[in-house]
Amino acid sequence: MDLSTSYLGLNLKNPVVISASPLCEEIDNIRRMEDAGAAAVVLHSLFEEQITLESQELDRRLSETAGGSAEALSYFPDLTTYNLGPEGYLEHIRKAKAAVSIPIIASLNAVSSGAWVSFAKSIEQAGADALELNIFTLQTDPQVTGAQVEQAYCTLVREVASSVRIPVSVKLTPYFTAMANIARQLEQAGARGLVLFNRLYQPDFDLEALEVKHTLQLSNSYESLLRLHWVAILYGRVNVDLAVTGGFHTGRDVLKAMMAGARVAEMASALLENGIPHVGKILAEMQAWMQEHEYASVRQMQGSLSQRSVANPNAFLRSNYMKVLSSYALRA
Repeated sequence: MDLSTSYLGLNLKNPVVISASPLCEEIDNIRRMEDAGAAAVVLHSLFEEQITLESQELDRRLSETAGGSAEALSYFPDLTTYNLGPEGYLEHIRKAKAAVSIPIIASLNAVSSGAWVSFAKSIEQAGADALELNIFTLQTDPQVTGAQVEQAYCTLVREVASSVRIPVSVKLTPYFTAMANIARQLEQAGARGLVLFNRLYQPDFDLEALEVKHTLQLSNSYESLLRLHWVAILYGRVNVDLAVTGGFHTGRDVLKAMMAGARVAEMASALLENGIPHVGKILAEMQAWMQEHEYASVRQMQGSLSQRSVANPNAFLRSNYMKVLSSYALRA
């Protein structure tokens, strides 16, 4: 079976890409990922705050915003050594590139444009094959409109994409009012790919300690449905490569993503839960299914179940919604 695909101009041996996670902080783990069959690795994210902190910008801005309150600074973890820091991150890219032959994709977690964007050039110079922008900002100001949020995203992408020659993808949240429109805007801003969707971790309340509790919940296959839904809608409507992440644990999950129109499926929780060798099991499951159903290649199936194959997409979405609701019957 030919499992090969392409993503961001990179020729990949299969669609299984390791997404950003603590597993990617160790070079030995990245070697094991390649040995298990992974086609590419997205490194753990470097945060915008880490880069601005290096030039003391974060301290100054927080002090101005909080009136010099030391409490505001305490909200942030120690970012000077987290994920190796900016210089350590660049060295990690160099070591990863020297250790494996598969593509290495760097990740920047950002919320705004600014001087730190020039760090993208350093990432390129360190040898990264591509850059994934993980953009997230939670707007709580009622004066800020959705259009302003979208404009901020596009400005950031435009500045980063224009500063480097390597391809740039954008990891999005699913909370845009008009997802298809922002996808088109990001394409016009210079994005070569879109990653759907970022998993946002919600804080919980500890009722005994009366404080906010931070928890990390691994994904499950059910979460993949939202990703499949939007990839199937966007396929053929935007001229960017589509990737999915969040809820892809099995070979069948990855096959569904390909049929929806994705080029690759990024995964982390599956490896955190089952170990890095789980990649091999996923690939074997894909090959077995393809052989049984007489598919010669992954490319043959890509987009075959996308909305582009439906004559009246809007009617299809409405009818599917009603069918799901009517399929449930209350027990007596």
